[in-house]
Amino acid sequence: MRSKSIPEYSFCSALKHRKDLKKCGRPLTLFALQLFFDIEDITSIAIDDIVDGPDDGGLDVIHIDKEQKFVVIAQEYEATSTRKTVASAKKVRGLSNSLSLLLKVPIKDVPERLRSSAEELRGALSNGEIERVYIWYVHNLSGSENVKAELRTVEQTAQALLKECHIKEINSLEVCAEIIEERYKSISTPILINDKFKIKIPGGMPISADNWKAYVTSVPAQWLHEQFKKYETKLFSANVRDYLGIVKRSDKNINKSIQETAQNDPNHFWVFNNGITALVHDFKINKYNDILSFNGFSILNGAQTTGAIGNLQKIPHKSVMVQLRFVKCSDKQTVVNIKKYNNSQNKIEASDFRSKDSIQVRLLKEFKNTDIQYLPRRGGIEDAIRRKSNALPSVLTGQVISAFHGSPDIAYHQKTKIWEDDALYIRYFNEQLSANHIIFAYSLFEAIRSRKLLLNKKNKKKELKKLEEDQLSFFQTRGSIFLLTAAIANCLETFLDTSIPNRFRLEFSKRLSFKEAEEKWKPLVETACSFVSHLKEGFSEGAVHEKQALIAIKKFSELITATKVANKNIYSAFSQRVKQR
Repeated sequence: MRSKSIPEYSFCSALKHRKDLKKCGRPLTLFALQLFFDIEDITSIAIDDIVDGPDDGGLDVIHIDKEQKFVVIAQEYEATSTRKTVASAKKVRGLSNSLSLLLKVPIKDVPERLRSSAEELRGALSNGEIERVYIWYVHNLSGSENVKAELRTVEQTAQALLKECHIKEINSLEVCAEIIEERYKSISTPILINDKFKIKIPGGMPISADNWKAYVTSVPAQWLHEQFKKYETKLFSANVRDYLGIVKRSDKNINKSIQETAQNDPNHFWVFNNGITALVHDFKINKYNDILSFNGFSILNGAQTTGAIGNLQKIPHKSVMVQLRFVKCSDKQTVVNIKKYNNSQNKIEASDFRSKDSIQVRLLKEFKNTDIQYLPRRGGIEDAIRRKSNALPSVLTGQVISAFHGSPDIAYHQKTKIWEDDALYIRYFNEQLSANHIIFAYSLFEAIRSRKLLLNKKNKKKELKKLEEDQLSFFQTRGSIFLLTAAIANCLETFLDTSIPNRFRLEFSKRLSFKEAEEKWKPLVETACSFVSHLKEGFSEGAVHEKQALIAIKKFSELITATKVANKNIYSAFSQRVKQR
């Protein structure tokens, strides 16, 4: 069977419109990360995760998530010609050497672009903050057995390099066009399995409304076990979480408990388990022999139950029954709502709980008078994939505000804690915080990010000057943009030539579009970047560190003050555009 050419994949059209990803670089891998891990603002992690460059050690993206205890180590190949249909395995062979650079070679010998990620990852591994390691080869061509075979060899290398660490899973994956397409289609096409099924049931109950109908019954766990072995994660195309696996994330690991009940207490499984809800195209009941016939099958809620049963080493006992609701619905919006409300047990981010408090409600109202779409609550993965360029997620807002107000370490290391810890939340999200101040702070952050992207672009073209090389060296350390945001904010009294008793009161004197606000900061950022080499002392173990950051910011501020006269015109022009409420 001939492989599809690149334009035939529907995800390509969506990716083409993601200007935010193209701006960051390595858009295909970032797109895949967002699809696989439901990352709300992918561009915020791209700041530090992209290591692509002349001295990248053969790697393109390293995504470290200490909160969920995993790392994705990715290499990307994006074909531009439709003539080539299968990715070459040749590039994959270098991944073993890349892993050695990342995990084993003395830090001083690791290429500079890779060094920060290597330091942070090694520290996280030593501290038990990483349990799962994913090794990806991402490309926009068809998958091949040759690539899969090479990746299995890379897995063995990773296992040898990580034998001293407490890693529970090492998984390599060829993230090819078919895999990305399947993930992407599952967003808008809830049912990927269109086969016909017949199953013996112990009776049941029909129920219906205007635009949906359902049948509630029980099915043997043996049948679920068989379907999981056959279809694997395709079963969960309508489920936003897929199957989380059996790895022990907490003492209350749900999947482990499901397996233990199925194996050791089969008679109580039905009453202990919440059951499953599945979408089907249609169903029919034969009341004479209790046969349920249906076509199409996708599990909306119950992926953990199905995955746990499907991964049992032994086929479950015939007495193990699972409650199952078969739902037929042709109305698209109703299907979206069914997905939403049936997955209410999904992980709720801390920011979601804050979304209705008075501060967030007020900010949302204030942002309606700007060109920015403020998002106090996370949307679904559909919203993330189709994210508008002017969207500002609340989690990233918390990071930017914490950096601007002097805590770049919290911004980088504790983005979730800002929302979980009452004291931290009130420190940044209080009555003094306004939409205009967020725009003021965030446009600085974005101007710094743009500076880093410009330096990366010039580096690829080999157009960097010596001073710019030093600046890029600073930006290659994780958390650098948050550190420079904090450093520049700390110098605002010098820039504005006035005392600032309360930094929360700062905003632009005239209403500006977000792009205009970013442009106002750029001359100041360019000048400040001349001194970033003095901020390198603010790093430890490959990332920004609290105590070192405070010392480095103090030295940076002294240099800014010492050169005030030389840069008077730049500072004066900026100060005329800023006011204190």
